[in-house]
Amino acid sequence: MKSLETKAFTIILPTLVFISTLLLSACTLGPDFVRPDSPDTQNYTSDKPLKSVGEQSLVMGKEIPAQWWMLFRSPPLAALIDKALKHSPDLQAAQAALTEASEIAIAKQSSLFPTVDASFTSSRLKTTGAQFGRPDAGGTLFNLDNATIKVSYTLDVFGAVRRQLEGLMAEADYQRFQLEGAFLTLSSNIVTTAIEEAALRDQISTTEELIKARVEQLTIAKQQFESGGTSQVDVLTQQAELEQERTALPPLQKQLMQARHRLTALVGDLPNNDLAAQFTLADLKLPLELPLSIPSKLVAQRPDIRAQEALLHAANAKIGVVAAQMFPDFTISANVGSIATKMGDLFMPGSAIWTTGLNLLQPVFHGGENIHQNHATVAAYEAAAARYRSTVLLAFQNVADSLTALEADASAVKAQTAAEQAALASLELSRTQYQVGAVSYLSLLTAQNTYQQARLGQIKAQAIRLADTAALFQALGGGWWNRADLSRTLAAQQKKPETSSFLPFFDWNFK
Repeated sequence: MKSLETKAFTIILPTLVFISTLLLSACTLGPDFVRPDSPDTQNYTSDKPLKSVGEQSLVMGKEIPAQWWMLFRSPPLAALIDKALKHSPDLQAAQAALTEASEIAIAKQSSLFPTVDASFTSSRLKTTGAQFGRPDAGGTLFNLDNATIKVSYTLDVFGAVRRQLEGLMAEADYQRFQLEGAFLTLSSNIVTTAIEEAALRDQISTTEELIKARVEQLTIAKQQFESGGTSQVDVLTQQAELEQERTALPPLQKQLMQARHRLTALVGDLPNNDLAAQFTLADLKLPLELPLSIPSKLVAQRPDIRAQEALLHAANAKIGVVAAQMFPDFTISANVGSIATKMGDLFMPGSAIWTTGLNLLQPVFHGGENIHQNHATVAAYEAAAARYRSTVLLAFQNVADSLTALEADASAVKAQTAAEQAALASLELSRTQYQVGAVSYLSLLTAQNTYQQARLGQIKAQAIRLADTAALFQALGGGWWNRADLSRTLAAQQKKPETSSFLPFFDWNFK
């Protein structure tokens, strides 16, 4: 009698031959995905290509550095972004979503291979003759042991599984670019918030100097009133101007504290943990050379466009999945085992059992379900294609807006600088004239107030220019393609959450 192994071989070998024959003739239904073409344009705006915006030069085709914020030459700013990379919960959430999508795609790969399961059952049975039409016959009491190996394989003849796997891998790509987009948004928010803090600090300092000058003006006005040199109306006017100036200080202080709170939250800290870094505009240098991507490359460099492209790919794969559901589904199976009344006899001659089979399922009539599902997946693809085009349009708009803003910012800074220089020249002249007695001290303080107001305008213009420079880097994609994979970097740098008796999956010990 043939051994159990020989019988298993004689059963499985023809099955494998049959599988190979079907696989060789297998096909993948549905359209193969083709990446959309880049927009056919050479410029971001309708005007002639910009070569420079003020003293900032635009270099078309130059690569954007991966750590673009380093161009502002602020070590404290770079340290904040490095801290956010390690502690930001937004990045951790995006990283976890990527891991989930990747693992689901990897798990789906198992559908391309046969499944093998081993089982063992042991039972004790009692039978009676009544079960066989012999009520008068005595019953039988015995044990029954069964050991079986089960092999099952669903043949992917028409590519349904491969299309499902393709779609899942596209969804993993979507999460990968979502992670890149989250980091780009995070780093941009940190840079712009640091710029906001710097501008607010300088505005507060200038406003305090302006208030000090107003106080001196009021003191002089009161002295002149007491000596009969001016009227009480002038004193009250100076008093009103002083109080009006003081009202500008609390909103600036509030905005500064709110900016500090945003920074601490962005880097993954609670607001009560004040940051050591404090920014002023003198700490941030304006990048004088701005890299500008070629328009045809923008679609490959913006994380949001690549994410929408991945969703478009996934929608394309679903068309193939639904198309394959209209064709036969082949599943082959084989069971090889042994059954005996004694465990020691499981592998004795005569105890072997086996079954083999082929299951073919062909949809015949489902009330038009498959046809309408196909129409639905095509419509879903068209919707994804429209969202992709919308994202591309928005991306080009972002770059065009940033370039236009930088051009306007350069003019604004130039005008504010001219105003400040004129006010400074007037102040210096007033100081010289006051020293020789040509003007009153009140005139000197007025010139000083004018200079301080011009200084406030220049601070705002400088801050807007710095923020719009950061917005350009964000609009161009942030240079993520010039560094190592962010997912691996996060896995290496992020700290593991510490357990807590109340919230075992959260770490509220922000450090």
